Amino acid sequence: MRTILASLLITFSSCVALAAQDCTGVSVGIGASLNGFVPFPAGNLWNQNIASAPVDPNSDAIINFIGGGTPLHPDFGSGLYRGQSIGIPYIVVSGQTPVKISYTAYGDESDPGPMPVPSNAPIEGYPKPGTGDRHVLVLDRDNCWLYELYSAHLAAKTGNWNAQSGAVWNLLADETRPYTWTSADAAGLPVFPGLARYDEVAAGAIHHALRFTLASSEAAFTPPASHWAANSTNQYAAPMGMRMRLKASYDISGFPAQSRVILKALQQYGMIMADNGSSMFISGAPNDNWDNNDLAALKTVPASAFEVLQISPLYTENNIPQGASPTITSFTANPMTVSAGQPVTLSWSGSNSEYNIVTPQAGLEMGTSAVVMPTATTKYTLSATNEYGRTTKTVKVVVK
Repeated sequence: MRTILASLLITFSSCVALAAQDCTGVSVGIGASLNGFVPFPAGNLWNQNIASAPVDPNSDAIINFIGGGTPLHPDFGSGLYRGQSIGIPYIVVSGQTPVKISYTAYGDESDPGPMPVPSNAPIEGYPKPGTGDRHVLVLDRDNCWLYELYSAHLAAKTGNWNAQSGAVWNLLADETRPYTWTSADAAGLPVFPGLARYDEVAAGAIHHALRFTLASSEAAFTPPASHWAANSTNQYAAPMGMRMRLKASYDISGFPAQSRVILKALQQYGMIMADNGSSMFISGAPNDNWDNNDLAALKTVPASAFEVLQISPLYTENNIPQGASPTITSFTANPMTVSAGQPVTLSWSGSNSEYNIVTPQAGLEMGTSAVVMPTATTKYTLSATNEYGRTTKTVKVVVK
């Protein structure tokens, strides 16, 4: 059971004044339209217009290392390719009961559940996900939170999920992962905000950067990334989070309609390096309304038509930002002993947290308390997270 308190007068979280109804205009379902809603505030790096941002002095060398003739490639579309949908799917939910999430690889850098991930959430590559990245992306319209899993597998008997890693994002706040932590993406970035979606292309404009991959990356990251997955020591290999922009001089007027909207976004917002993979592949969500012939025109755009924006700051193992993790002053249960199924109020106080999760049962909480109904003696854990790390505290409720 999850309780959202009416009061949002929160001192424990930096996102205190945010109202959940800001996402109520978003439609519900697999691949649903956001109806103009743009994740994260306007000042977030994903949403900043970088048409006039300075170019990195090593831009030409970085592009040459990528390969100037390497073509742009839309890694999304309509229909199936080798039995799989084309792109990274997502689902928008409302009133969804949170379920348990178990991590199999990067649990120490992942956000604990429960999460409102339904059993019908599409896995990347559906209807035959195979052994790929198997991303699962869930937007909770009621509370404006984004939940993302990597290498996700449904436990069919329970409705719970297993994943190698996972992360949550407040879509109304300008937050980042803790420095050096991954997410459901190698760069520690959210996946969903970087997808090209049909609903926004159909509306005529994309107002955010796109996600893309390169074959080689170095042991470094630049904001908004928080993590690296290095596979190269070349001085011109990209850091995670590197941003590229389609040159303003590149003529897009002759491209078909869908491609032209995407190319315009690449001139105004650019694309952000998020993972190792095929070079110059940009990400999008599958949709039967994509015109694959139209999107194929993007493959005529070479990497040499792009420029790398100034990489600053650049974080390596020698200069990772340091700061204080959240403080949890108290975490209490009232009452501490109950009969099975009776309500218990968990309350907490502290400071310097971007978001708070109560495990099990409650999940993400916007306030400073939550109501749970244990059926057996349970140890509850409060996890408070900011860009410098996570602090936890536990309390035990005895069920007689």
